[in-house]
Amino acid sequence: MAVAARGGIEHGEVFTRQWVVDTILDLVGYTVDQDLTQKKLVEPSIGSGAFFLPIVTRLLESARAHDVAIGSLGGCLFGLDLQPGHVETCRERTETLLSVAGASEEEIQSLLASWLKHGDFLLDEIPWNVDFVVGNPPYIRSDDLDDDVEAEYRKRWRTMRGRADIYVGFYERSLAILAEGGKLGYICADRWMRNAYGKPLRALVSSHYAVESVWQMHDVDAFESQVSAYPAITVVAKTEQGAATVIDTTHEFSDASALEAKTFVQGNATEAKGMGWEGARLPSWFETDDFWPAGKPHTIKILERLQEHFPTIESDGATKISIGVATGADKAYIISQDAVCGVEPDRLMPIVMADDIRAGFLKPPTKLLLNPWDENGKLVDLAAYPRFAQVLGSHEAVKKRFVAKKNPLTWHRTIDKVYPELAERPKLLLQDMKAQITPVLEPGGFYPHHNLYYIVSSTWDLEVLGGILLSRIAEAFVSAYGVKMRGGTLRFQAQYLRKITVPRPETIPEDVAQRLRAAFRSSDRDAATLAAEEAYGLPACSL
Repeated sequence: MAVAARGGIEHGEVFTRQWVVDTILDLVGYTVDQDLTQKKLVEPSIGSGAFFLPIVTRLLESARAHDVAIGSLGGCLFGLDLQPGHVETCRERTETLLSVAGASEEEIQSLLASWLKHGDFLLDEIPWNVDFVVGNPPYIRSDDLDDDVEAEYRKRWRTMRGRADIYVGFYERSLAILAEGGKLGYICADRWMRNAYGKPLRALVSSHYAVESVWQMHDVDAFESQVSAYPAITVVAKTEQGAATVIDTTHEFSDASALEAKTFVQGNATEAKGMGWEGARLPSWFETDDFWPAGKPHTIKILERLQEHFPTIESDGATKISIGVATGADKAYIISQDAVCGVEPDRLMPIVMADDIRAGFLKPPTKLLLNPWDENGKLVDLAAYPRFAQVLGSHEAVKKRFVAKKNPLTWHRTIDKVYPELAERPKLLLQDMKAQITPVLEPGGFYPHHNLYYIVSSTWDLEVLGGILLSRIAEAFVSAYGVKMRGGTLRFQAQYLRKITVPRPETIPEDVAQRLRAAFRSSDRDAATLAAEEAYGLPACSL
């Protein structure tokens, strides 16, 4: 039997609290009022029975209510685990439940043999066309998997790409074994919804399945021990996509809160809130393999509407979002204006740094870039620029860079090519990391450093666009799709800025455009938000 983790590594088991288990079983419809004796359920990682024992209890109650003999339930359940000790513990506890229910010894042993197996869910033979898959998949990082086993996992399960953790494979196989109309209910890390390695799984779900409900539970005490896996309850069905519910929770969320939230999910209300939670009902889910949003359900509902009706910033083909120049050795390439050391003037390019806009406005930049590229995008001949070559060559770090070692004849190049015309264009600048979105106008004359993201456009008045980006609407996109650091700091990277949808500039009334322009110039976030809401056709104070 292959072992899925390296020696000394835990097998990723985290034990789920009872009320969380009950919530998931209720959400997928595994309830005693149904004839569960006619259904088939698989639990891929039984552990010591946190899910499996309540499942057995519900099955036995349903059998009693529908007058079905216990001995005929062998095909109703299938649970397995990689660790023999867990299987044995679960067998003993299940045996007790069956005995109390009145099963004979022969029936007990027959059911245990049918229901519980020692095995690897990703490699071994399991039932197909099942009605339910539920549980808490193991959380094991890709780096901690045995090399041979990981290779076999990745060979079999195409969603396990990049740095995908093992639970991604569990999702794929669980979805694959569902019968038409079947449902998956997991409590699991939700990082796959909004990072690169989750893209194949998002594509699979959005193309062939329906997301029914997502409960974000990052701060909830959902497990018997503390974990840092950013968990969420996710319910996915093998059916056509319809309405979907989103629940966001706080540390106050409890078993009583879960009952309230479940009532909302199973009802018709469009929005609701209770102790430690709030929820929204979306008309559909996000039909894309791109990042899925996270955050307040009310906000997600607004973003879903905006994405349906407005284009993204770059969609006009005349607006570009990108990042500034990476040199690979800033201490060599970036110098102060008072330290030019006789370098040939046409090898010096004014550069704007993150520090120059950190206060929320543009301070006069004081740095210069030693630029090895000419106006045609070609590397300059060092023989024609001896002083430039001498100053740059005096830094050992320059020639130690990978890009220099790869081609020693072009050791003086920056990692990124420099395009002189970019320096002259007006641009909006954004710091990579900041608590709030804060676009700053650079009217032209400076090249952006790689700690800055920039926007250039031939269709937008950049001050009007800057007003939209200053608004809480634009920030909501970045917050929903991006990475939030400790302390609430957001990452304003190009991949997240590209998610922002905007009205077409020609559709914005002139008075609204003027309000956006004025709000941007005065850094008035409230005024920018009110004007942006009008530009989007949203009610005032939507966010």
